[in-house]
Amino acid sequence: MRVLLIKTSSLGDVIHTLPALTDARRAIPGIQFDWVVEEGFAEIPAWHPAVAQVIPVAIRRWRKNLWQTLKNGEWRRFKRRLREVDYDLVIDAQGLLKSALLSRYAKAPVAGLDRDSAREPAASRFYDRAYPVAWGQHAVERVRQLFAQALDYRLPEGVGDYGLSRAQLADSQGGAPYLLFLHGTTWDTKHWPEAYWRELTERACEHGWHVRLPWGNPSEKARAERIAEGLENAAVLPRLSLAGMAKVVAGARACVAVDTGLGHLAAALDVPTLSLYGPTNPGFTGAYGRAQIHLGSDFPCAPCLKKTCAYKPTAEDRRLFDLDREQPLCFTRLNPQRVATQLEALLLTEDIH
Repeated sequence: MRVLLIKTSSLGDVIHTLPALTDARRAIPGIQFDWVVEEGFAEIPAWHPAVAQVIPVAIRRWRKNLWQTLKNGEWRRFKRRLREVDYDLVIDAQGLLKSALLSRYAKAPVAGLDRDSAREPAASRFYDRAYPVAWGQHAVERVRQLFAQALDYRLPEGVGDYGLSRAQLADSQGGAPYLLFLHGTTWDTKHWPEAYWRELTERACEHGWHVRLPWGNPSEKARAERIAEGLENAAVLPRLSLAGMAKVVAGARACVAVDTGLGHLAAALDVPTLSLYGPTNPGFTGAYGRAQIHLGSDFPCAPCLKKTCAYKPTAEDRRLFDLDREQPLCFTRLNPQRVATQLEALLLTEDIH
C-alpha cells in the first residue's frame, strides 16, 4: 500500500506525526509513505523506516516571491512529482487550507479531519473522507487516531513509538557526557530568562557537568555566548544542520528545553528532558515520550497561549523580582533552583534505570 502524507510544518508538528507512521507500519505490513514536508524539515521523515520518499515543498519561501516561483518552474515540478505515483490514499494530517489544496494534486482519495476537528474547518471540504478526532488531547494522539481511522486499523494502546534509533543518530565517537540546554524558541513569551539559563549553567558546571549550547540565528548565538562566558565546561556549538543537531541531541545525557521543536526532537529520540512551559500548555503540545518531565508555570495567567505578554506587574512583583532580568514573570515560578533540583532528580532516576 502506498500513501501520500501531507504534514508540512512546523518542526514539532512534523515530529508529532512519526508515531502514527509506526502504528500504521505495524498494522499494515509493507505499507509505505511518501511525505510532503517543508524543505527545512525534509531530513526528519527520511529517518523513519516507513517513509519511501520525501517530497520537499517550499510554501514559506514561495509565498515571498510568487512570480519567481511560477517563472522558474518549481511549482510546476512539485505538482508533477505528486502525480508520478498512483497512491492508494492521501492523508492530510495538517488540517489547513494550504495542505488541503496540496492534497488535490495527487491522484487518490483524500482523507483528513472533519470540520469540527481541523484547525481550519474549511479544509475538510477538500476531503473525500473526513474523520472526527476530539480536541483536548495531545497532538501525537490526535494524529494517531486520524491514521487509525483513515487506514482502518485498531489504534494500539500505550505510548506512541516514534520509530527512530537514538543509537543510529548519535555520534559514535563518544566523549565526555554532556547536558544540552535548548534555550532558543520562537515566541518571546516562551523564553526562559537568560539570567536563569546562566545560573543553571553555572550550577551544572560546578557539579562537573559539561554543558553544550546550540543556536539557530545570530541573537541565539549571542545569548549562548553570554550564558557560557567564562565557564570552562560550557561550550557554544557551531551552527548545525538539522541532521547535525539530531546527532548532538541523541548524544546528550539529558536536555533542558523551553517549548521548542528541538525539545520535541529530544523526546522522539528518548533523551531524558526537562521542559519548561510558561505561556503554553504541555498537555496538548508538550514533549511526548519516555523520561519527559514537564514543568508548567502556575502563575495566575498561565498558560495564556499568547505570543506577547499582557501581564501588568504589581507592586509586590516589583518588590520580589528584578523586572529587567526576570521576564516573562510566569517563569519566576520555575526559577533556576527548582529546575536544577528537578534536573538532578531526572539524572538520578535515569542512572538507576
